[in-house]
Amino acid sequence: MAQPVKVERYYATGKRKSAIARVYVYPNGNGTFQINQNNYEAYFPELSKRKVIEQPLELSKLSGKMDVYVNVNGGGLNGQTQAIRHGISKALTLYQPELRKILKAHGLLTRDSRRVERKKAGQRGARARYQYSKR
Repeated sequence: MAQPVKVERYYATGKRKSAIARVYVYPNGNGTFQINQNNYEAYFPELSKRKVIEQPLELSKLSGKMDVYVNVNGGGLNGQTQAIRHGISKALTLYQPELRKILKAHGLLTRDSRRVERKKAGQRGARARYQYSKR
């Protein structure tokens, strides 16, 4: 019976607001980058968002040497961008633990804990009150 081929891959999740990114990093790749089964240039046409995503790979000098596959859902495009960056950073530290120091210095491993504040009862929003009329 044939033995299954063991593929080396590293998995991590990245989060930002309500966006969750599941990131799979395959070393010894040719630089393939897919987000939700799409080419990442098609998913993020804006260059600025692609630069944010590529930041951990550029800092670790592994850009073009790894295949990255991402499943992301929830949130908006900015939240998804930062969730992907967070997930890639965590996956790279699993691949090479010595990268942790570099990525931590640039703040890429820290989960941004800011969330939307809940709406309060008797108010229009989280902080905003209903308009008050004196007369």
